[in-house]
Amino acid sequence: MCERSLRPVIGISANYYETENEYALRKTYVQMIEEAGGIPVILPPGRNEEVGAAHLRLCSGLVLSGGGDLDPFYWGELPGPHNGEINPLRDTFEIELARQALTQDIPVLGICRGCQVLNVAAGGSLIQHLDSPGLSHQQKAPRNYPIHAILIERNSLLMGIVGQEQIRVNSFHHQAIRKPGTGLWVTACAPDGTVEAVESRQNRFALGVQWHPECLEDRYSALLFTALIKEAEQRPACS
Repeated sequence: MCERSLRPVIGISANYYETENEYALRKTYVQMIEEAGGIPVILPPGRNEEVGAAHLRLCSGLVLSGGGDLDPFYWGELPGPHNGEINPLRDTFEIELARQALTQDIPVLGICRGCQVLNVAAGGSLIQHLDSPGLSHQQKAPRNYPIHAILIERNSLLMGIVGQEQIRVNSFHHQAIRKPGTGLWVTACAPDGTVEAVESRQNRFALGVQWHPECLEDRYSALLFTALIKEAEQRPACS
C-alpha cells in the first residue's frame, strides 16, 4: 500500500566503521533534509538484500552520503598505490541501493563518494587518484568554505536547480569520475576538467555532485536539497 505523507521520508546512507563496530553519519545531512522539508532516516549498511529493499520501500527519496574510497574492483581495475581504505560492506550495500533507486526511478542525490557510487552503479568508472598540478581537490580550509569554481552545463538539471552557469564549491576527494555510467552525462566540471556533477538522462531526478553541499551555507546548496524534497513529494513511499 502506498500513501503520501505530509513530509517525504528521505533515506541517507550511513558509514560503517568495522574496527569500532559503529555506524556513523555527519549531522549536517540530517539538518539539511529537515530544513528542506523532509524526514531524514539513516540507512545502516548491511548484507541482507531484503532489508535494503525494505529501506527503499520506506523512502520517497535517497541521499548517498560522502565517505572513503570505492573498491576499483567494481569498474574492473586493481587497487593502485594511492587507493584508500576499502569498506566492502558499505560498497556492496550502497551500490545495490543506487542500482535499485535508478531502476525504480526513486529521486536520488549522490554527494562526493555518493556521486561516485551512483556512477559506478550505472556501469561507469573512476579515476583512482587525481594528480592535477593546478588545482587541489583536498582543500586545507574549513568544510563550509567554497574553495574553487565549477562550470555547469546549460539545459541540465543542476543548472535548472541553481540557476547559474558557475558556482563555487568545497572539495574533499582524490577519486573522481572517469567514464560516466549508462544513461548518465557530465553536467559540471572544475577548471582542471575534473568531473564535478553527473545526472541521469533517463530518470526524473538522479544527480551526483562531487562536492559537499550539506556543509556549505550558500543558497545553492539549500536549493539542491529543496529540489530533492520536491521530487520526493511526487513519489509516495510504499509500505
